Amino acid sequence: MSTSSYDRASEIKAFDETKAGVKGLVDAGITKVPRFFIHPTETMSNSTTELKIPVIDMKNINTRKKEIVEKVKEASETIGFFQVANHGVPNKVMDEMLDAIKRFIEDDEEVKKNYYTRDHKRNVVFNCNFHLYSSPAANWRDTLILRMAPDPPEKEEVPHAFREIAFEYSFHMKNLGKVLFELISEALGLKPDHLKEMECSQGIGVACHYYPPCPEPHLALGTSKHSDPGFLTILLQDKSIGGLQILHKNKWVDVPPSPGCLIINIADLLQLISNDKLKSVEHRVLASKEGPRLSVACFFLNHYSPSSRVYGPIMELLANGSAPVYREVVIDEFNKHYNSKGLDGKSALDHFKL
Repeated sequence: MSTSSYDRASEIKAFDETKAGVKGLVDAGITKVPRFFIHPTETMSNSTTELKIPVIDMKNINTRKKEIVEKVKEASETIGFFQVANHGVPNKVMDEMLDAIKRFIEDDEEVKKNYYTRDHKRNVVFNCNFHLYSSPAANWRDTLILRMAPDPPEKEEVPHAFREIAFEYSFHMKNLGKVLFELISEALGLKPDHLKEMECSQGIGVACHYYPPCPEPHLALGTSKHSDPGFLTILLQDKSIGGLQILHKNKWVDVPPSPGCLIINIADLLQLISNDKLKSVEHRVLASKEGPRLSVACFFLNHYSPSSRVYGPIMELLANGSAPVYREVVIDEFNKHYNSKGLDGKSALDHFKL
């Protein structure tokens, strides 16, 4: 098809209106990736490094607090990603959450269509790519987003597959998040409840991703290069199919599945308020002929209620005379900027630098 006769906007709209997502394309037996999913060659570079993402054992945390804080500090300042073992979230709960994604996405199309929407003010949102109409290329995945805090949905609002497990899973995420924010506060030299008092752990969004097998994985990405909004992300990865990579010193680092572990990464607003002490690192997910790949990303963020709360570099971190790297930003302004640009491979933070 020639460029002049290709109507990208119409093709995207037609795809979106099926409400069937990428899974619908695969079920229809496609053998070629639709053009709006094809990423430019330069974004597909695959220069990799053998760096290993650190695994931090949280066992006996009360007696090993100082040691664990040091490990969190080193990982958060240098790589921006780490894994945690013995984190207190039962394996059964993690397995059931992944099973729920598979059950929901592989359910009858008419069931899923009830939840398919572009209205991100809803507590339960199912669609293909929140940035479908704004990003340079679409991602090969479908997603169900559950807004679990501060105002969780009614059980009846949640798809049947998730009706019990979503609430149990978010309970465990809230508890783990509390511990992680305490560790990170201490890693920054602050009192343990400093980040909690800044309401960093108040909002929780759970994104349940389903990456179907892709017929041409060399042309598409499961998730394009981006850093996360909000403060912190806890990621549960598929047990067998990898594909997650983080960018470290301009090279991609594979983050293979590690059974029983959860992946933690610093997000943009935590880099901003830490005045660049902590690193919100860009990452992506490769498409694969294998599948489906499943993952659950729990975002700690203040997206969900209109907020005039202002965030800027923490004053205590500027006490030694360090100049602020970022201006103060109203949370709604940050969210609007992040969502409007989509996953375009550029950091949202650059917009707020002084």
